[in-house]
Order: sequence, then C-alpha cells, then structure tokens
Amino acid sequence: MSAQNVKLMVLDVDGVLTDGRLYIGSDQVEYKPFHTKDGMGISLARYAGIKTAIITGRQSPAVEKRAGELKIDFVYQGIHHKQKVLDEILESLNLTMDEVCYVGDDINDLPVLRQSGFACAPNDGVAIVKENVHLVTKAKGGEGAVREVVETILDAKGDLNEWIEDYLAGVTKSETVKVQQ
Repeated sequence: MSAQNVKLMVLDVDGVLTDGRLYIGSDQVEYKPFHTKDGMGISLARYAGIKTAIITGRQSPAVEKRAGELKIDFVYQGIHHKQKVLDEILESLNLTMDEVCYVGDDINDLPVLRQSGFACAPNDGVAIVKENVHLVTKAKGGEGAVREVVETILDAKGDLNEWIEDYLAGVTKSETVKVQQ
C-alpha cells in the first residue's frame, strides 16, 4: 500500500460518491445526493495535482453535472468493464496501476481494486470488497468517505494541515514543492 504514490484517484459513484440509493421521480428523472465534504475533498486532491476520474456502471445526467462542477478530469458512465477504460486513462497520463487510488464499494469494482496501488472502500461497502482493500473508511458512501480517502493521501504526501493552509491561502502549484507533476 502506498497512498504517497497516488497520482490518479478513480471513483465509483453509487455507494461511493452517493449513499447508493437511487431516487427516480415520477418525471422519470434520476436524482442523486452528493455530499459537499466529498466535493471539497476532490477539490483538495486536484489542488495537490492529483488527477481525478469517475468510472461508473450507471448513466446519469446528475453525475455529469456534478463531475463538471468538480472539474473531474475523466468521466465514464455506463461502463461494465472498468479496467479497460482505466487502462486507456493510464496510457494517456503515462501512469501505472501503482499510482492509482481506486474507491469502490461492490463486486463490480473488485478487478480494479485488486490491482490498484491504493485501494479503498467506504465503511458500508460489501464484505468481500472491504477484505480486498488497503483502507476502509470510517465514513459510509455518500457521507464523506471520499474526503477521508483524500485526506489520507495528502497526509501521506506531507502534512495534511499544510496542504489545507496552502489551499486556503491560495498558494498556487508553482509556489509549493509538494506537488508532483
């Protein structure tokens, strides 16, 4: 396990960025509750130079909207075989699986989790997934689990409090030596 080496954070959506419940209104529109703590965590990761991706099996306009707000670098929806898409992302960034943090909660995430350098699951992920990861968060999916993962990574890369203070002060990437390109 090496959270310190993470250069790409890949997220599942349902059960990771959301609590896993699906809300479908009478207008047939799907609604998803996202937690602002996770959003701030993703912003901190991006600030630290970590690329971000969403690879999810479902397709939802809500995911597209939230990913746009958070400036997620790569968004793939309706994906059954996640490793194939992840391999394409890795090739485009010239990275390896050792540099990937993957956060997943269910059995369809296992193939990628088992190969990731830093595999993580929310506290309410299924048992077999939690048995195959480096970190099980204290938080449940959709309740700050992603933020917890980001803070773990940034703490491994240096002093988390320094990262936060630099972020708040608006220190740019070129002004800090912590950021790895």
